[in-house]
Amino acid sequence: MALDLDAEDAKLATLARAGRARAGSAEAAAVRDRDGRTYVAVSVDLPSLSLSAVQAAVAMAVSSGVAGLEAAVVVTDSLGVAEKDADVVRDFAGSDVPIYRADASGVVLDQVTT
Repeated sequence: MALDLDAEDAKLATLARAGRARAGSAEAAAVRDRDGRTYVAVSVDLPSLSLSAVQAAVAMAVSSGVAGLEAAVVVTDSLGVAEKDADVVRDFAGSDVPIYRADASGVVLDQVTT
């Protein structure tokens, strides 16, 4: 059953879905900081560096100097939000930040709150 999101969170799902399609990646994520700026990333799998899409998007936000996050969306074929992704959002943004999981078509299937 799909979740209904407000317009700002739905935008995150659209951005993550587009990022995944553009990069041809297995997963993509979009996060929104407390000022409303968004960061989109795909998973990174290099011999010397491996990051999930959520980890990469949070790293982008951190390196931009943001103070915290309001929400995150991961577009993935996985059956749930990975614990390591919830951990990185929690470590950076604290508790009560929703992480939505969407399928490849952008339908948001569920939510985890950090």
